[in-house]
Formats: sequence, structure tokens, C-alpha cells
Amino acid sequence: MTETNRPSAPRSGPGDRTPGTPPTLTRRGMVLGGAATVAAAAVALGTPSVASAAPSGAASPATTHRPGRPVLSRSRSRDLAYDYLDLRMDEYGAGSAPRLPRSYSGGYFATLPTEFVSSFAYDDALMVLAWLARRRRGDVQRATALGDALLALQAADPIGDGRTRASYQPDTFPVADPPRPIDIGSPAAYTGNQSWVGLAFCRLFTVTRQRRFLDGALRLGTWIETNARDDARRPAGYTGGRNADDQPITYKSTEHNIDVTGFFTQLAQLTGDRTWARRAALAESFVRAMQDPTDGHLWTGTDPDGTTINRTPIPEDVQTWAYLATLDRRYSSSVTWVLDRLTAHDGPYTGPSFSDADTSKVWFEGSGHLALALEARGARGDRARATSILDSVQLAQRTEPNGDGRGIVSASSDGLDTGFGDLYYASLHTGATAWYLLAVTRTNPFRL
Repeated sequence: MTETNRPSAPRSGPGDRTPGTPPTLTRRGMVLGGAATVAAAAVALGTPSVASAAPSGAASPATTHRPGRPVLSRSRSRDLAYDYLDLRMDEYGAGSAPRLPRSYSGGYFATLPTEFVSSFAYDDALMVLAWLARRRRGDVQRATALGDALLALQAADPIGDGRTRASYQPDTFPVADPPRPIDIGSPAAYTGNQSWVGLAFCRLFTVTRQRRFLDGALRLGTWIETNARDDARRPAGYTGGRNADDQPITYKSTEHNIDVTGFFTQLAQLTGDRTWARRAALAESFVRAMQDPTDGHLWTGTDPDGTTINRTPIPEDVQTWAYLATLDRRYSSSVTWVLDRLTAHDGPYTGPSFSDADTSKVWFEGSGHLALALEARGARGDRARATSILDSVQLAQRTEPNGDGRGIVSASSDGLDTGFGDLYYASLHTGATAWYLLAVTRTNPFRL
């Protein structure tokens, strides 16, 4: 979702580059006109006592006026967020037609000389998962159409070995008849991205029972096993995948291995094949090896040598995702670490930052991660903390200047520094919106 593959920062979804080279489009971020764009942020532990009025054009909601709570009811806020995902999905088509949504809109992206419309596979997977959490007829139809688009891209890939790419261009999808080369935005094939698309396919198969989705997931799992398994360099686990030039990415990312843990566990459940469970255990053993014994937080992963721990910066997502993917109490301390170390306050907004490199702004996608992890953990005070975090996201839904009253922006202010060479902006983001919905519906994407 974001970062750069320099030796000091091998992470999940990194942009594939080495020092001194320009960054590339990645899972969470993108580079436009020479400027890196990503999103980072902060831990929502409270909300302001007065909520601002809804932005112009937002639907008039049923309201509650309790002190310290957003004006919108949570259910109304949820439905408006789903409206935003529907709007993005239907920009390039309708009904059951396979199509892709743009990931980011408005704000910084509206100032660019050329419109930026890239569709990031990670964001697309989150949208599928969010729709299947509510599961209305239109939700399932859109999730299926987006899943079919991702299957078509997997099948039409020029290498054709089962991979998907980091991003695609939705304005030139679908592939023409007769076929033309698919319009790839970012060509890297990251292990984490394959896992997230695989998680979406697994959930689609579970809901629709359409075998094509399980087949697509198995192709992605086989690709990860073939291209990323590393038993030779300790700690053993899975490497980052293949870069834009189809060369091996040699670092191991904690986030990627969390993603693989969840994905392969679901493949084992759906197929009854214990081989996938053993592979999931290998990935999870790497995650355990990245936990610091002093305070329980997780390191980013390794340097490109596959062995040396990368200790700077320390990101939010691996802390909360480790708990969500495993529900193992050993990772309860990593969730607490986020609360203690990554809380950001930016004007009226409070929530988790992207990493310890910059805790001046809230990363609203991370707010969804953290709220969901707190709900799953259920320790004393966790429910109230999760509620407060979501209240702050909901306030941003209504009051962010670049918002539309429905979607969630990536960061509370422009320029959130991830620490991996990228920035996030206060622009509407399908991924942040989908994570909010997963948190509101209490849907753990790592577990069936």
C-alpha cells in the first residue's frame, strides 16, 4: 500500500526502488509529477465535543446530538459510505458488467494537470470485502463484478503465471475484443497484494459459491508459494514478490507475511488441504520472529538480505493486522503499542498515524484497522476506544474540506509522511472508506 523498497525500509506493498531512483506506483501510494503520494495517520481515541455541519451536498441524515458524538447516526454514516463505494464503482459501468473503480479522487488529485484514475488492487479487494460485509443484493452484484474484473486481469496478464499487478487503469477496462494488452498502472507483483486479492476471492467464493473465485485464489496462492517462499534465510517466511522489472524482491515484510497467514489459512479452510495450513504457519512464524520482546511491537520486516531486521520506521498496520489475522493474545501488546505510541491529533481529528515517522496527522485507513482490532480484542475499555476512533472518522466524513459527505479521506491533512519515502493526502479514498465499513460492520477480513 505504500512504501519504498530501499534497503532501510522493506515493507508491505513497497514501491519498488532503490536509493536515488524515483518511486513507483504502489499499493497504498502513488507518484505523480515527481511527487510521492500516499496516506498516513493517527489513533482515534476521542472526538471533539461539537460536530460541524455536514458539507454542502451531503444527504440530510437522522441526527443525534449527544455531547462528544457525531451528528450522524452510525447506521446513516455507514450507508453514506457505501453510497460512496457504489459511486466509484459505477463511474465506468453499471450492473453486472466487470469494471474497476478509481482509488483516489478530489483534493490534491484534482490539482494535477492530468487526471489520476488508477485503481489499486489492494483497494479493490477491500471494496469487495466491504460490500460482502453488508451483503445486500446490489452489494453482492458490485462485489461480483469487481471480482470478475480482477479475474479477467489475472487471466489476461502478459506474463500469465497467475499474478495480479499493483494497479490498473479503470478508464481503459475491460480488455477489448479482440484483446489488447491490459493497461497496467503499476506493474509490480507484491506478495501482499496477491494475498489481498486472494482474500477477496475467498470471500466471494464463500458468499456466491462460484468456483471461478476459488480457482483464482488458488492461482494466486500458488504464485506466492512459487515466487516468494524463502526457507534458506532465517527467519524463514515469504519475500516481497517481483518488482516492476519482474526481478525478485528479496526483503521479507511483516505485513506481507501477515497477509499470507490470513490468505493461506482461508485456502486451507475452503479446500480441506492441510498443505495451505502448513504454509500459513510458516508465514506466521516469521511474524512472531518480528515481535520485539521488550514492548511487544512488531518490526517492519527485514532488509533485502532477508535476515537483518529493519527497525525504522515502525508502521501501524502490522501491529493491528497481526492480531486480526491470528486472534493470538501474544499480539495484544502490539495493539496497545499503537495506542501508546502512534496516536495523532490534527485539529478536531484523532487517530493512528501511519508510522512513528510522523504522528502529526491521522491516517483514516489505520483508524479502521485499530477500531476493528480493539473490537476483536475486547479488553477493558476497548469498546469505548473503538467507538471514539470511529466517531473521529465519522466526523471527518462530514467535515473534511475535500470530502463529499459520504467517502473517507486518506489523511486528515495533506502531506502525511509514511517514513517510507511517500506522502498521503486528504483526498477521498476507496481503501479508507472500505476499512471504515469493515470496522463499522465488525468484519475481520482475515477470517472467514
